[in-house]
Amino acid sequence: MTTVTVKLSRSNRIYRSSEAVEGKIVIKSPNSISHQAIRLSINGSVNLQVRGGSAGVIESFYGVIKPIQILKKTIEVRSSGRIPPGTTEIPFSVNLREPGESIAEKFYETFHGTNINIQYLLTADIPRGYLHKPLSATIEFIIESGRVDLPERPLPPEMVIFYITQDTQRHPLLPEIKTGGFRVTGKLATQCSLQDPLSGELTVEASSVPITSIDIHLLRVESIIVGERIVTETSLIQSTQIADGDVCRKMTLPIYVLLPRLLMCPSIFAGPFSVEFKVCITISFKSKLAKAQPKSDPTAPRLWMALERLPLELVRTKRDQFSC
Repeated sequence: MTTVTVKLSRSNRIYRSSEAVEGKIVIKSPNSISHQAIRLSINGSVNLQVRGGSAGVIESFYGVIKPIQILKKTIEVRSSGRIPPGTTEIPFSVNLREPGESIAEKFYETFHGTNINIQYLLTADIPRGYLHKPLSATIEFIIESGRVDLPERPLPPEMVIFYITQDTQRHPLLPEIKTGGFRVTGKLATQCSLQDPLSGELTVEASSVPITSIDIHLLRVESIIVGERIVTETSLIQSTQIADGDVCRKMTLPIYVLLPRLLMCPSIFAGPFSVEFKVCITISFKSKLAKAQPKSDPTAPRLWMALERLPLELVRTKRDQFSC
């Protein structure tokens, strides 16, 4: 059986738009085979999807959004001929953009979300005529920002000060929590490099009801323009518990959350779509209702929970590039 695989020169498969994607096409065949040509195609696209169940969107919108083409290029790495039996390795090198071509801003970083997927694929095709099945292999590679104007690292961001009380909540609370009151204060850096942790601190100044848990949730907010509507969907990326049980009052708790790099990208604000991120701080109070209710979305408003959401801007720096 003849097989074809594509192997890239970098094990992490990470490239910048200014670089050439290099590797080799590996063909293993027990017999000599003829071919019409060996071609290599690179395709990059933004695939937008609006599911019929999204709030405020009628089902007729489903599937009408065309992909946004970022990159489409095909080269011939070998003309027609024969491939000998055994293992044949054919090296290749493909420039993602030509020198002097100023389209680096169109190379959005690789991202796999709920409704938005930014993907770059490299495909090797070996047509063999009408009497033989063509051979093909596809591999995904990852694009990270290659802009020359990236900062060495983000400027030290100003900490955003937040406070959480019974009066800041927009959803109903249990009577004992509402009347007894609570106050939680803290500060959080709302701009992060993708290589740096989310940092800050939090203090429970007062609470009449015992606390069972304090958690930090990372949220992804994907927005797509469909006709005259903007469809937005928020999904949970990661949850981190920073306190378990009733913490001491007026004791400062550090916030240190590592970002899941494969599930996040720099914040994107493009014309037809955007990818943003938020931080949700949840404080769970002791309640019998909490044990009876099934656990689903940990950021959904509950009678025994207090919430605070803050925007989070993610950026890439030159330091991130060289750490890959």
